[in-house]
Amino acid sequence: MTGGKTMKTFYKKIALTLCVFSMFALQSHAQWDSDKMHLTIDWQMNAPYSTDFADKISGWGMNFEGTYDIAPRWSVGAFINFHTNHKYIGRQTISLSPTESLTTDQQRSAYQLPFGITTAYNVYPSKGVKPYIGVKAGAVYTRYTTYYGTGGVYDNPWGFYASPEIGLKIFPFTNKRMGFHVAGYYSYMTNQAQTLTGEGIDGQNNVGFRLGVIF
Repeated sequence: MTGGKTMKTFYKKIALTLCVFSMFALQSHAQWDSDKMHLTIDWQMNAPYSTDFADKISGWGMNFEGTYDIAPRWSVGAFINFHTNHKYIGRQTISLSPTESLTTDQQRSAYQLPFGITTAYNVYPSKGVKPYIGVKAGAVYTRYTTYYGTGGVYDNPWGFYASPEIGLKIFPFTNKRMGFHVAGYYSYMTNQAQTLTGEGIDGQNNVGFRLGVIF
């Protein structure tokens, strides 16, 4: 009997909890305004400068983010972007150990995939042009690969990602949701990796800019 009463009490608590969550969900849905929701898609240019592993500037990147205007000046949301940088190293002899060496050229590739939360503050919340300052923060997956001859080695560490940015949201069409986006950013990753030559990577700094559209 005691077990039956305990289970009944447990089910009542679950039902009450579901009712409370349902009330909050209905209230949030009632307050939801789809006009305040925006999707941004950017082409991205990136240049690493804290490591010489793959430090060539490249445009092999994209940025995606969904945000919601919680106030005239503030928006919050989520983001994910990716980028790849490359570097070619001419033929050289690399010492792998006291008794081993390798003579080859190298094609290096550094791939990064950060994702997390994003927030922005509109400095001047006009309808046409909105300059803003923002920050992205979250986790980042990276893959540092060295291709040589017919083989290759790689390391794929995870780390923390932080990226302040400044930019413009431009809405040239009256009463239209579609606009344009341009931003400059700095980013830092805490990833640590090992390379073919034995030189470790301890974090990575990047600078770049984004150009895209807002819906």
